[in-house]
Amino acid sequence: MPSLIAVDTPDAILPQYRGTPIESLLQYQNLGIPVPASSGHTQLLISMCMDYRKDLRVPGEFAYVLRSAGGGLRDSEFEVSYAIAVGGVRWLAVVTHTDCGMVRVMDTRDAFVRGLAEHAGWSRDAGEALFDRSAPGHYIGEAVAYALSETRRLRVLYPKIPVAPLLYRVEDDRLLQILEEQPGPTRPASAG
Repeated sequence: MPSLIAVDTPDAILPQYRGTPIESLLQYQNLGIPVPASSGHTQLLISMCMDYRKDLRVPGEFAYVLRSAGGGLRDSEFEVSYAIAVGGVRWLAVVTHTDCGMVRVMDTRDAFVRGLAEHAGWSRDAGEALFDRSAPGHYIGEAVAYALSETRRLRVLYPKIPVAPLLYRVEDDRLLQILEEQPGPTRPASAG
């Protein structure tokens, strides 16, 4: 089971993030470090959910921020690749959050279809077709597990770019580090 590590002091930042844009992000968001008007150049791409309750405290030019339902980067490989190849990105942060609608998206079919019909003028059939075609691909399951699976996927796709999984707590606007499960020692097979 992965652990969630709060950042209430600089010492709580995991060693692999010290001296990196991830450390700066955690300091700006959680520790109240003053946010300059500009960071001078971008080295970080942050993937996060489109949820309106999340707001990051970061300077201008600090990061590219891509928002999508659930915070994943599937179907955004060109944008990510461009930010790395041309934009100078050298770190990725996958930020999921508590109370994410994509955790329970499969339970919203009726409300989705009804809302499209009432507010957008869609037919019920068109709304059902869109939901049935799209919702399964946006379902993320548990937020921490999804952040880790997306982190692993991105590490395979971009092996030279470090990827940090983080959880945004909407209850208090704080970022938590997700400490990935470390494989335990293997036990020798019993002789008898």
